[in-house]
Amino acid sequence: MKLVSMLAMAAAMTLATPNSAAAQDGIPGPDEDPHIWLEEARSDEALAWVRAENARTMAALVNDPRFEALKAEALAIYDSEDRIPDVSIRPDGLYNFWQDKQNPRGLVRKTTLESYRTDSPVWETVLDVDALAAAEGKEWVYKGSSCLPPAQKYCMIALSDGGKDATILREFDMETQSFVEGGFVLDNESQGSVEWLDRDTLLVSRDFGDGTLTDSAYPFTTRLWKRGTDIGDAQEIFRGESGDVWSGASLLRDGRGTVHGYSAFRAVSFHETEHFFLKDGEWLRLDIPLKASPYGIVDGQLLFSTDVEWEANGQTFAPDSLISVNLEAFKADPNGAAKTLVWAPGDRQTKQGATITSDSLYVSLLDNVRGKVVKFDYADGQWAQSAIDLPENSTIGIGSSSDERDEVMFTVTDFLNPSRLYYRDGAAGTLEVLKTSPAFFEPEGMEVVQFEATSADGAKIPYFVVKPKGMELDGTNPTLLTGYGGFQVPRLPAYLASTGKMWLERGGVYVLANLRGGGEFGPMWHQTAIRENKQRTWDDFIAVAEDLVARKVTAPDHLGIQGGSQGGLLVGTAFTQRPDLFDAAIVQIPLFDMLRYHLIGRGASWIGEYGDPRIPEQREWIEGYSPYQKIVAGVDYPSPFLWASTADDRTHPAHARKGAAKLKALGQPYYYYEEMTGGHSGGVDNEQRAQLQALQYVYLLQRLAD
Repeated sequence: MKLVSMLAMAAAMTLATPNSAAAQDGIPGPDEDPHIWLEEARSDEALAWVRAENARTMAALVNDPRFEALKAEALAIYDSEDRIPDVSIRPDGLYNFWQDKQNPRGLVRKTTLESYRTDSPVWETVLDVDALAAAEGKEWVYKGSSCLPPAQKYCMIALSDGGKDATILREFDMETQSFVEGGFVLDNESQGSVEWLDRDTLLVSRDFGDGTLTDSAYPFTTRLWKRGTDIGDAQEIFRGESGDVWSGASLLRDGRGTVHGYSAFRAVSFHETEHFFLKDGEWLRLDIPLKASPYGIVDGQLLFSTDVEWEANGQTFAPDSLISVNLEAFKADPNGAAKTLVWAPGDRQTKQGATITSDSLYVSLLDNVRGKVVKFDYADGQWAQSAIDLPENSTIGIGSSSDERDEVMFTVTDFLNPSRLYYRDGAAGTLEVLKTSPAFFEPEGMEVVQFEATSADGAKIPYFVVKPKGMELDGTNPTLLTGYGGFQVPRLPAYLASTGKMWLERGGVYVLANLRGGGEFGPMWHQTAIRENKQRTWDDFIAVAEDLVARKVTAPDHLGIQGGSQGGLLVGTAFTQRPDLFDAAIVQIPLFDMLRYHLIGRGASWIGEYGDPRIPEQREWIEGYSPYQKIVAGVDYPSPFLWASTADDRTHPAHARKGAAKLKALGQPYYYYEEMTGGHSGGVDNEQRAQLQALQYVYLLQRLAD
């Protein structure tokens, strides 16, 4: 696995930790919170409550005459045989994970590039997850694989029972298409990662028992596990601390599979990480900012990315820059190697994804929320960059790339036009459209416009509106507003397959807000709206809603909001702070009780984003907006629809459950639904996903259009 990929995986799990020494009491307990019993995810009492709530919500929404049509529309999109099968490029072909009506749990399958180019590729099944689940009597959900480079014949397959983030791991032979008899197996459910050193050795970061998990329930040790030995006897090669978010060691490996050394990290907070390199048998801490990290190896150069200003070698590198050092010089003197600027952002620019082929580094950028891709090469002692000629005014992502050749795929999408998959052959210098998604809704007569709202502190907040051309601005248009605004994650224009069919075609307006706290304009767009300044995100969202009303795009009686996870918290803050501004609120798999969030699921990992409610000063920030505490008697809330998943071991269903229970205790109207399987993303198969979509759009139509 390439370093860029490893770091992306590390970043996904690197979620902050409490400062236990500084934390104080003052957290609501059973005496203050009558619904705390709902935090026990699978207690008999809690599940009985869930079943009763599900029955009530289903009765109210499934009996709507539009439900079956909406569900059928969503399922047709999810099960479509014509949708683009996303692939990863491997030495023996193109691999894809596919779910449809016949294969609800999915197939790992492969084809050739030549076959993939055709309208009807010939696929060879590598692993049938439905058959495996049936044979073993498990609710297996496929969670990906980690393979031994360069051939990638042997892989550790990750499986989740019911969709949880925690997985088991088993060694699999891609050539024989079978699990390896007597191979590596990690059958205790755990978060963590594995990486192959060689055919008989794994680096394993996992729950090893006996205090090997952080306060955030992530691993903080890494062991070197030899084939044929017990994992309990494996040599520990790196140890962080229990107060870290997550810590671990990995390999400094280039795209051709060559290992150049061992690296390690300690995520000391959500957004701050210490990095190390194993030098002469000792872990040497790298002299880089806490908000900087290795980015990949290309052309004999080791790259770093920084989210803050970085002073090095008498130079000042701006936040969001790419910086390089000579790899051999780094290995000889990790903190003394000279640093060179590769790229620095312009105004309202930021980098997004990246991949490394056999020859080049490809980086996707956002330029005022519009995508582009730039190729970087190092030759004759300097960096050269060139733009890839992809469509303008689109969202562009990097789909897959080859380690062995200069091959890379790009996804190109926008709100109204079906997504396209491009393939670039660097050796031949060609760029072609390989696949185009079918049109799932009729875009004729629709348009996309961009406006700005002024937030409470005067900041300008851009947002997109997808609406009928010439729509009358009379305040009567049913409008769905969504956003995220957290963790430096951008919300970007993307093809509105199900939303277009189920909402736009029925006369709805769709709005996407680019809020501070997200990553649309780089790291500072995020850092200006975290912790003590998190209210800025909520202010931005409210400002966009107010701007929509002021422009008479809609009115409060026809304005609904929707968001999931951090976006669920966003929706919760919006409808509790401004209940007069909305008439519908969909709160998906949310954070909601922010005074106890560090005790629920993996909430302790997000303290770097929100603060620690055990510290009085920080509890004051959080208590000012925590939706669960802000639900009070005597307020007319917009009948919110909260939903969650029993198997969500990330945010945990308790947040949504407790919000619904408090509304019920106050006699407020609400809807609650909980999938009994499925993880943080909701349903585990297309049938479940379609039902969830239909329930939500029935609710929106009832509240905003009827």
